[in-house]
Amino acid sequence: MTIGILVLPSLAIVLSRIPPSLLMPNRLQRQFTVSAPNQAWVTDITYIRTWQGWLYLAVVIDLFARKVVGWSMKPTLAKELVMDALLMAVWRRRPTQPVIVHSDQGTQYGSDAWDRFCVSHNLKPSMSRRGNCWDNAVAESFFSSLKKERVRRQIYRTRDQARSDIFDYIEMFYNRSRRHSHLGDVSPEAFEQASKMQRRRVLLSGGIPVYQTGVSPRP
Repeated sequence: MTIGILVLPSLAIVLSRIPPSLLMPNRLQRQFTVSAPNQAWVTDITYIRTWQGWLYLAVVIDLFARKVVGWSMKPTLAKELVMDALLMAVWRRRPTQPVIVHSDQGTQYGSDAWDRFCVSHNLKPSMSRRGNCWDNAVAESFFSSLKKERVRRQIYRTRDQARSDIFDYIEMFYNRSRRHSHLGDVSPEAFEQASKMQRRRVLLSGGIPVYQTGVSPRP
């Protein structure tokens, strides 16, 4: 999680009053390159500054095409922030096989509600080692891109203004247009569409479906 004690000094007091969370094993083990959609998702939280106070953003990213498949923005760090992002991901993707969902050890991800939701939707929680941001490097990289390419250290006038701008970045730019070197310099949506077309061609030829675009994803 990119929230730091130095920028949010009151957060340490709040977290000290929260019961210990449920810790899960690191099932992802930094395996950030997967062969098909809905095999592994990563999720995390960051904060956006506004003159009305913090706006917190939670995202869920499918590692296959680095696509943001779920997101939520709220003025507090309540567990509903991450639950709503995960619910959006499940609703959009409708996975038919178990999916690893990797996060840090934040209290929101260790709640009983999170665990029960994952069990009921065939999701397998996975957690980074404590204090190790590299275990969730893809989510951290997305937040870095968001803040360098869109937020740019500005303080939004209102939370609604921030929500609108971040929505535009995720849905109109990042998923649809932003090129990724990891994907062979195409956008997440272009990579997924090319993969689907390749899979259809293989199925029509009677072969075994393989998710490829002609360019192998880089580690």
